[in-house]
Amino acid sequence: MQVLVLFIATIFGLIRFQAHSDKVFGVLLLALYVSSLVSTQQVIGSFSNKGLLTLILLMVCSVVLEKTKLLRLITNYIIGPNYRLTWLRLFSLTTFSSAILNNTAVVSTMLAPIRNNPHHKASKLLLPLSYAAILGGTLTLVGTSTNLIVNSLVIDSGLPSLEFFDFTAVGLCLVVGCGLLLYLLSPLLPDHGKRHVQMRDYIIDTEVSAQSDLVGKTVEQNGLRHLESLFLVEILRQGRLISPVTPHEVIQPNDRLLFSGDVKKVTILTQFDGLSLFASDSGLPLNNLSEVVIRPESHLVGKTLKHAGFRALFDAAVVAIKRDGEALSGKLGDVELQAGDYLVLAVGEDFSSRNNISKNFFLLSELETDHCLEGWKEKLAIGGFLGAILLAAIGVVSLFKVMLILLGIFLLTGCLSANEVLQRVPKNIWLIISSALLLSQALSNSGALDGMESLVHSYDQLFTPFIGLVVVYLLAWLMTELVTNNAAAALVFPISLELASNLSANPQAYILAVAFGASASFISPYGYQTNLMVFNAGQYKLQDFVKVGVPMCLLYGVIVLTAIPAFIGL
Repeated sequence: MQVLVLFIATIFGLIRFQAHSDKVFGVLLLALYVSSLVSTQQVIGSFSNKGLLTLILLMVCSVVLEKTKLLRLITNYIIGPNYRLTWLRLFSLTTFSSAILNNTAVVSTMLAPIRNNPHHKASKLLLPLSYAAILGGTLTLVGTSTNLIVNSLVIDSGLPSLEFFDFTAVGLCLVVGCGLLLYLLSPLLPDHGKRHVQMRDYIIDTEVSAQSDLVGKTVEQNGLRHLESLFLVEILRQGRLISPVTPHEVIQPNDRLLFSGDVKKVTILTQFDGLSLFASDSGLPLNNLSEVVIRPESHLVGKTLKHAGFRALFDAAVVAIKRDGEALSGKLGDVELQAGDYLVLAVGEDFSSRNNISKNFFLLSELETDHCLEGWKEKLAIGGFLGAILLAAIGVVSLFKVMLILLGIFLLTGCLSANEVLQRVPKNIWLIISSALLLSQALSNSGALDGMESLVHSYDQLFTPFIGLVVVYLLAWLMTELVTNNAAAALVFPISLELASNLSANPQAYILAVAFGASASFISPYGYQTNLMVFNAGQYKLQDFVKVGVPMCLLYGVIVLTAIPAFIGL
């Protein structure tokens, strides 16, 4: 009885505190352990579950792809002036990417370029982006955390692990059927303009070399219009200033491109071939920058950056500059410095020990830039990750083993740092799944679900294997709309196994019903991470999700409940 009370209390807690599902599960874990409903060994085992550790390794290793230009290149290919072609490319490439990468990472990478694109309203594309990521995630074992969570529960129950392509047949039906419906429903999407965002007005000066791949292509073709938090505001060409910059402007050799925006994103610019920063010649690293203000008594006042001799004086180089109350323009090196100017500096090892720093600057803060991979490290990151997924998909090696080896390689080669790994470990998901595993074990220990057998036998004419499948799917779907996809999968899984056992049904069919049902979040913006990510970015309202999501949800359910019996069997 205690376990059932905790189960019901957890559901109500998740509904009431949707933004704090990790804390709700944390309380559940403590309650189960304190009341001796689970043993110490079961607590330890739940945190070290192989399926759960596989999920964590996969999410950590996928961080390296965010540091490459792979997804940015895909995004640049997607966006064009024709809405239909843009929509089709967006849907097809997002579903494919989400099948082999974590779909949350795919959406987070594409979010800013789509929001900043000059051709289409972001609200016409962001909701299809989220739904495409959800559908793509259903294609494979690694496409979404939901599938990996279900697999960890399967392994913990003593059943054979799900295979990489066990989801694919049903997932393909969903991608084709729901994709076509989503395309037909796209006119119902709102037509919101881009919200004005007040950007920091730092100016970043870059130069295009004569041999650059950017030369001869337009700003649009080079993907310079869709950068995250950076905007191309001016082009300085042979003393002539081009502003504003149109998407069709052709880049020429020795052009100086001036960007404005978030300086922490400056490393994105280093990914473009032949595009060098004003500070590049100094040889100083861009991974940690310092923000300073020029003091009134500084001897730099009245000098240009080109003649100030920053490297010799301060062991530093200027990356960007801004001036309150005035929009700076033109070549960075020709700007005459004034008291109160804000500078972002790439600094060397001697910077902090120089005794002239405090005489010339007020030190504000250090800025940690986004770390991007280049050269062989970028090739290793992309090839290593995709190769590891391929090896696991064809059964050469287990996903856990290949991801653990890959993480070691990334750490040894510097593609990932220990600090990045610690920061990106999904601690909330780890706690949620571990607690859910414990709840499942507590339900089994106490026999709390034994009453389901008598319920089934009381209505044996009603409860066929197919009706049981419908019940499991609807439970998982309802839970994912009320709480979250991960919590839904964890809570409904033990019920599905017990019901399958009592009905002598195929357990794999019921397991897949849980996985697909927990991913069926189309009506609520809070049930799935990608929906929540696009909710604010696209300025959507709840009714926007309802208008498009209800038909999507109905068709999705019909396809799942038709395809599982057809492909898996009951």
